[in-house]
Amino acid sequence: MKALVSVILLTVLLFAISVSAQTTRQLKGSVVTSQFEFVPGVTIEVTAGGSKINAVSDGQGQFDIPVPEGPLSIAVSGKNIVAQTLQLDGKASNDDIVIKISYRISPIHETVTINDDALTPDIEIRNTAVYNSTLFGRDDQLLQTLGAGINAGQHEGGGKSLEVRRYGFNTDHGGVGGGLKIVVDNVQQNQGTQGHGQGYLGALKSLSPELVQDVSIINGPFSPAFGDFSGLGVVQIRQRESLSDIFTARIQGGSHNTVRGFFAYSPSWKNIDAFLSYEPSYTDGPFENPLKYRRDNVSGNLTYKFDDSQALGFKFNLGRNDFTSSGQIPLDLVENGSLDRFGFIDPENGGKVQQGTAGVYFRKEFSSGTTFKADAFVGRSLFDLYSNFTFFLADPVYGDEIQQHDSRLREGANVQIVTPYKAFGSYSSFTAGANFQFDQINVGLYPSVGRNPNRKFLAGNENNPDVLFTSALANVNNYAGYIQNSSAFFGGHLRVDLGLRFDTFTFDVNGFEIGDGRTDIIGKQSDTKFQPKVSVALSPFDRTPISFYANYGRGISSQDARGVIREPMSPQIATTDFYQSGVSYNGHRVSAVFSSFLIDRSNEQVYIPDDGSIELAGPSRSYGFESRGSVRITRNLNFNGGFTNVLKAFFRGERNTLGERLIVDSAPHFVANASLVLSELRGFNASLSMRHVSDYRLDADDRSIKASGQTVVDLAVSKRLKRWVDLNFSIDNLFNSKYFETQNYFESRTCQTCDVGTRIHATPGFPFTATVGLTFRLGRKN
Repeated sequence: MKALVSVILLTVLLFAISVSAQTTRQLKGSVVTSQFEFVPGVTIEVTAGGSKINAVSDGQGQFDIPVPEGPLSIAVSGKNIVAQTLQLDGKASNDDIVIKISYRISPIHETVTINDDALTPDIEIRNTAVYNSTLFGRDDQLLQTLGAGINAGQHEGGGKSLEVRRYGFNTDHGGVGGGLKIVVDNVQQNQGTQGHGQGYLGALKSLSPELVQDVSIINGPFSPAFGDFSGLGVVQIRQRESLSDIFTARIQGGSHNTVRGFFAYSPSWKNIDAFLSYEPSYTDGPFENPLKYRRDNVSGNLTYKFDDSQALGFKFNLGRNDFTSSGQIPLDLVENGSLDRFGFIDPENGGKVQQGTAGVYFRKEFSSGTTFKADAFVGRSLFDLYSNFTFFLADPVYGDEIQQHDSRLREGANVQIVTPYKAFGSYSSFTAGANFQFDQINVGLYPSVGRNPNRKFLAGNENNPDVLFTSALANVNNYAGYIQNSSAFFGGHLRVDLGLRFDTFTFDVNGFEIGDGRTDIIGKQSDTKFQPKVSVALSPFDRTPISFYANYGRGISSQDARGVIREPMSPQIATTDFYQSGVSYNGHRVSAVFSSFLIDRSNEQVYIPDDGSIELAGPSRSYGFESRGSVRITRNLNFNGGFTNVLKAFFRGERNTLGERLIVDSAPHFVANASLVLSELRGFNASLSMRHVSDYRLDADDRSIKASGQTVVDLAVSKRLKRWVDLNFSIDNLFNSKYFETQNYFESRTCQTCDVGTRIHATPGFPFTATVGLTFRLGRKN
């Protein structure tokens, strides 16, 4: 009898197990926006048979939940996400369920800093490992991770600001040709009326890569939140508010006498995010005249969170860098063997920079969903750059060395309010904002010898018009305001953004020039420009992840105040009209976006701080297409790539002597990038990255005068040895390609008795450069 009971009980148990196995299934899917952008961190609550199962979408917006057979109720929620409930009758497929969510207010407004995006659909690049594994040592490496058609070249070895080229235009150091605006925690890095060049980006030298939370780009002047220098796009760099460990230390060293450290303390305090960091570095570079490039950066943050809806933050950054450089050397001398690729002519080139910025940030979110943000900052910088571009061209006796000086105090503030509302059955938002920036600048050009700024007053130079001495006190003020309305229609399938911005500039200069006599530069001018913005995005399908979009925006770039006062009838603010359209596909494994662009630029007046001259460029046009994509090969391995192809870039209405359109020179027409990224595989993170730039013309009339292109491959690997220590290894220029970065075509005389020649001058790119480092992390936070 007992045996019979045991058999019955065992049979019942096996039947129960069998039924349980048969009635359990996996509910798989993804959470996306109406434009099929994956959304991480969304709470998913499944109700079935009286029980509840909770899960959160992962970093790729995916979820995989074991659920019982039968009808299901799926509740979706999250911060600023419109809650919704879906019903499944149990007969529907369990695989690849797509849940579309709507935001009451965009997630970019949840941070304490003001930032923005555009309606260009984002694709999943999946390149977090690039930031985790790479031993960044230069500011151009951060821009290269964007893969956004930006050609950013080192200028004289690294101590000087990058020279930036994009969409067929050369922005010089970021402020002409439309400009590329770069902001760090909403503080503009471009400096107007700068000692060396309009829109100068030298402030990026004080940025510590380990503190970068993320880098994003708006591929045009499509956001009304940004004005000056935004014609060719806006790069937004957001720094961390705290680090994941209490103590972080990185020590690295490598080729060319390179050493670098990063040390940070980030306490674990209730309701407070904070850190204090110090970054020292030194390198000689591969140059015969050692670079002696020393940087010291100190950064800090303290953000107090009153509650989930309110925060107050304080940030500061201090930096200094001293360097010697070899300048841009004549390539004809390199080719004939009389000058090494890493050689020099004038050993006194280089510079010294000191700078500091402090800011306060406030964010308040109301119960209605309205978000208010305000920030203010003050910055102080001292800049002295010593250069000799033309050697002995203007002054065969003492040489053409110049000192460019810039002593600057600047203040700025921004305020923004975003209000969500419901119309046509969907959530929309209205944004209004204002900002100002005031710059007080002591700026000058001083002819020098051996870094002594007295060359103008040496025998024979007092009345030499080619030896120019300038000095000016300039006050440049920028006042701006903007509005934007974002609306959704047809259940989120159609989104329309309309925006308008105005900028007013005042230029007040009190200065003079001494060439063959003294000329006073004294006066006041002002100008205002309005900038409309229109963006449309259409996602016509419920399940097929395809979106179509079109953007139009007008951007502006202000002119150097000295040029404005000297030539008050010339343009004070140049405009850029940017038209873009495209299509994107955002699948689980494959993401891609293709777009075309047409850019119309107005007349532009350019003041040349190197010699005090003024150039007036006529209206110009550039058009072409670009594409970016990402493929998830395996769970841990991804491939990313992209290219920008400029079909034509020319001055409208201008022809050369042969009747051909006058081209816009000094910028590449084809830029490409690709990377293979390994993420979190048994403690390994790695990236193998390639960047390519085509040859490009340096002279509008002579097709044979070209800058040489480049293809460079970099490798970065990190391995977690212990929970608290990582080994990092990086190689720049893995295949030791011989290439040149910044290249320009102009006249020079290389010795006192040499003939004058018009030639290409260039900065050599770094050769094979290996760096190894250890990263220590102590006191992991929960």
